[in-house]
Amino acid sequence: MGSRNNTNVPDFILMGLTDSEEIQWVLFMLFLLIYLITILGNAGMILIIHMDLQLHTPMYFFLSHLSFLDLSYSTVITPKTLQNLVTSNKYISFISCFTQMYFFVLLGATECYLLSSMAYDRYVAICSPLHYLVVMSKKLCCTLVTVSYMIGFTGSLVNVLSMNSLQFCKSNVVHHFFCDTAPILALSCTDTRVTEITIFFLAGSTLMVSLITITVSYGSILSTVLKINSTSGKYKAFSTCASHLLGVTIFYGTMIFTYLKPSKSYCLGEDQVASVFYTMVVPMLNPLIYNLRNKEVKNALIRVMQKREGSRQLK
Repeated sequence: MGSRNNTNVPDFILMGLTDSEEIQWVLFMLFLLIYLITILGNAGMILIIHMDLQLHTPMYFFLSHLSFLDLSYSTVITPKTLQNLVTSNKYISFISCFTQMYFFVLLGATECYLLSSMAYDRYVAICSPLHYLVVMSKKLCCTLVTVSYMIGFTGSLVNVLSMNSLQFCKSNVVHHFFCDTAPILALSCTDTRVTEITIFFLAGSTLMVSLITITVSYGSILSTVLKINSTSGKYKAFSTCASHLLGVTIFYGTMIFTYLKPSKSYCLGEDQVASVFYTMVVPMLNPLIYNLRNKEVKNALIRVMQKREGSRQLK
């Protein structure tokens, strides 16, 4: 009963990445540039897909939601990080901290399942091209996206509720630049074993289920592609999956490195670098990875610009 009488700290202090003011300003400019590119790239992708009818296909439907998730993902973390880099007030309230954690986990888990849905989409496109539009119907696409969000919502709610059951009566200094689970767990003055097992199970099951789906999908794709006789046919098939494979590798690589390990093995420097990568860099890279070499997106951008120019001339 004594431990339960301890009150939670009213707020936390986010220590950030460095104490050096010079480095903080450099990081501020770098992160601000990354954030602006993230907003421009992802918001631009959503608008192009919405405005161009030729991009109203299952693949681009998933890509528009991926852009929305990346935009939201970065916005949950980056603005507060930028504020802390240029101000001496590094406090974040208890409620704001857990709200940030909730949306961070929700968006991350949703993206895992969305990436697995995109892998299934590529599997159907290559292995059953004649039935692609029938199988990947609008109803199925909407169902896959809705289920991804629902799983993310449920998993994040369980994660935050289990964290909220802990008592934080020791230090309120968070050795990180945002409210992540591991550094917050380290501040608890109660037994965290049950909470750690719960979080590890949720994170592990999310990563493994989505990775198994992606692996099976691409295993079937590889088997189908190897049966193609022409070199050009193989190249075309592989090129349709290359961007997704690259995005999956970067995203899952950093997530597994950070989360699929005991909290006691949390390493301040390494985990912070990995966190910067998947919270800021990956959301910026995804629009470039998926669309920079995509002729359909480039042609759609040209059509949208020509349409706007035509409407101006009519006025």
